Amino acid sequence: MESIAVIDFETTGVSPSQARATEIGVAIIEDGRIVDRYQSLMNSGAWVPPFIEQLTGISNAMLRKAPPSDQVMNEVADFIGERPLLAHNASFDQKFWDAELARVRRRRAQPFACSLLLSRRLLPEAPSHKLGNLNAWAGLPDTGRAHRALADAEMAANLTLHLFGLLRERHGRHQADHAFLCQLQNLSAAKVRALLAAAS
Repeated sequence: MESIAVIDFETTGVSPSQARATEIGVAIIEDGRIVDRYQSLMNSGAWVPPFIEQLTGISNAMLRKAPPSDQVMNEVADFIGERPLLAHNASFDQKFWDAELARVRRRRAQPFACSLLLSRRLLPEAPSHKLGNLNAWAGLPDTGRAHRALADAEMAANLTLHLFGLLRERHGRHQADHAFLCQLQNLSAAKVRALLAAAS
């Protein structure tokens, strides 16, 4: 299995036009396991609202002691390199990844896959596709406090490895790669069935 960087941001809000990232976590998956990790708080000077602090446990005091966001983004972009990217609800993390990269005059070259979309395609029987609920339902490892970046990145990484396993065991797709995930996540349910039938 190729190397994929699974990322997660914690932020002060939902849109990078009005909010900033406060933490990033990355779990690198390769050959069926997590092989490397990166995590850092990041100080952009943005204020953390009380409800966000309650949700994430990340306080303004913690961020005052954190490295500057520009330093963190350069470090994490170098750490990931050219690996393809994945996140749970990737539309959210992609927006912040692109916005924070732009602040350090860098650009994303690689595509994002989304484990939320993929789980909807491959696990339609799951009662919930929220990351924590889905991992608990699937019996995947507890990675720590939800809404902390590395714990959530590891949850999404374990879920992605589980989905690769389903592609092999249920559908006979032994050569699935990131490009196949991107293709799969954009299809309707009927077209997913046809693609997986052709794959097996």
